Amino acid sequence: MSLSERQKMAAGEWYCCFDPELDALRWQAREAVHEHNTMPPSQRGHFAAALSALFADAGEGTFIEAPFHCSYGINISLGRRVYMNAGCTVLDSGRVRIGDGSMLGPGVHIYCAEHHKDAELRAAGMEIARPVTIGKSVWIGGGAILVGGVTVGDGAIIGAGSVVTRDVPAGATVAGNPARPLGVR
Repeated sequence: MSLSERQKMAAGEWYCCFDPELDALRWQAREAVHEHNTMPPSQRGHFAAALSALFADAGEGTFIEAPFHCSYGINISLGRRVYMNAGCTVLDSGRVRIGDGSMLGPGVHIYCAEHHKDAELRAAGMEIARPVTIGKSVWIGGGAILVGGVTVGDGAIIGAGSVVTRDVPAGATVAGNPARPLGVR
């Protein structure tokens, strides 16, 4: 029995993002995101109910500012007291785990999808999903970008505007494009 495109995506295999089931899941996420982004803050609370229901897990005290965007939502797990400032985008074709007490500045983007390098396969919608794991008590400065396949260790700091293409060790401070430990050129 062959795997569905959704199962391939979840397994970290090449899949076609134009699949009808995946398209339906993205529409479900768009509806939840729209609700979150247009609801008055007094009614939204920490984040809209539809968004909360979509996520794989969302810990107590987590707060997501509007606007927010995600691809699926179903692959996002948030620990307790996670804070995501305005304009965060999580393209969660892969699993995205954010640990307790982590803070994402405004406009932080997390991209799990890697499109195929072959132009014809890319045009056909072939991509692979790489997970992103962010440990506990991580601070990610505004405008930072994390690409698929990276792990950020507990207590790490990522400078504003950084592009994280490699794992960041626990307790490290990195900045730049590509992000490197401070003081290293």
